[in-house]
Amino acid sequence: MLHRTLGKTCYNVSGLGLGTWQIGGQWGPEFSDETALGILQAAVESGVDFFDTADIYGLGRSEEIIGHFLRQTTAKITVATKFGRGPEPGWPNNFTPATIRQHTENSLRRLGVDCLDLTQLHCVPLAELEKGVVFETLETLRQEGNIRYYGASVESLEEAKACLRYPGCASLQIIFNIFRQKPIFELFEEAQRQNVAIIVRLPLVSGLLSGRMTKDRVFAETDHRNYNRDGQKFNVGETFAGLPYEKGLELAEKIKPLVPPGMTMTQMALRWCLDFPAVSTVIPGARSPEQARENSQAGHLSPLTPELHQQLSKLYQHEIKQHIRGAY
Repeated sequence: MLHRTLGKTCYNVSGLGLGTWQIGGQWGPEFSDETALGILQAAVESGVDFFDTADIYGLGRSEEIIGHFLRQTTAKITVATKFGRGPEPGWPNNFTPATIRQHTENSLRRLGVDCLDLTQLHCVPLAELEKGVVFETLETLRQEGNIRYYGASVESLEEAKACLRYPGCASLQIIFNIFRQKPIFELFEEAQRQNVAIIVRLPLVSGLLSGRMTKDRVFAETDHRNYNRDGQKFNVGETFAGLPYEKGLELAEKIKPLVPPGMTMTQMALRWCLDFPAVSTVIPGARSPEQARENSQAGHLSPLTPELHQQLSKLYQHEIKQHIRGAY
């Protein structure tokens, strides 16, 4: 498994990590703790040693399951969590020093650890980032030993650039994939200059780049690919990377013929993200142990050819970027 240093942190993490939104039970029908633990175990057996979670994922369930897994494994896992989108007390009170401290203590308890490896602001408003209070509070918590490092998960490049103004920010989690290439041109160079880790979410565009979705696919009512397809509940970019579903299907079909022999479309999409040196780790989700194993194989593959990168860049420039909706 390819490993990279996580920015200015002390961690050397697997290039393929694991996102655990689905373990919280918010990607359709909830599955058992046994299945969730099986996914974590399959990922670790495949070389994954970086998990990303959040307090909002299943209102703490994802953190609790990861905490249970940490207690029963001998593997050394780096865990990144997030806070700021929970309903208690909710916006804007989620961003006060007292509430940030409480959210941190809750995550410590659920994960069963004495210190958080990495905690991240969870898509908080730009105005809160610019005030700086959230970063000042995180720095205090770091100095007190509650967290080792802190960063931010953002929805737009404007938010990412705002975070880069704070020297304590160790990581940026962004939406980045073949359909959403703007960070290459507007973020990566500066992030590398400041040694800030890039953590990639939505690398498979909510499943569109698995190559398995069809027009008649029905998503469960509890699946954000149903209730947030057009940004009804939160930033539209978090679902299908801001593309209309039908357009995304059409574009995915144009990419299928470009997949190299011996590689799945999923693995190509993940390896594409890893081919950029600014990227520290990529965190696809998985709904089964088998899916976790397939995803992780991208971390064992050789880089894509320059010719393939050029083809995918042209496709983005000429046929994709004009269809992206929402903050970007």
